[in-house]
Amino acid sequence: MYDHIGLKVKDLAKSKAFYNAVLGALGHSLAYDEPDCAGYGAGVGTFWLYPASAPAGSVHIAFSARDAAAVQRFHEAGIAAGGRDNGPPGPRPDYGPKYHAAFLYDPDGNNVEAVVVR
Repeated sequence: MYDHIGLKVKDLAKSKAFYNAVLGALGHSLAYDEPDCAGYGAGVGTFWLYPASAPAGSVHIAFSARDAAAVQRFHEAGIAAGGRDNGPPGPRPDYGPKYHAAFLYDPDGNNVEAVVVR
């Protein structure tokens, strides 16, 4: 549905470390790395980080996971990389009978999620 997402962050190095960990747990890697931006995904990237003096505001981004184990790895990697828990891995029956997700706050307070609908 989307072509790419750009997220303003206060500390690019800290955010790259966090997203390297959580996106790496989902099988994604840093594809573009410059002093003024970082891009994840194939080619030119579909998820971008840009430094800013003040982020525009809190957002929610959900990343697809292959399975429940990847959701678990995402959450563990995010906590280890300095993220804060916003919902441990597990079923979310109020979102749907097959919805399995974990939620974290990134270094800027954005709500990031890994989800698999199994």
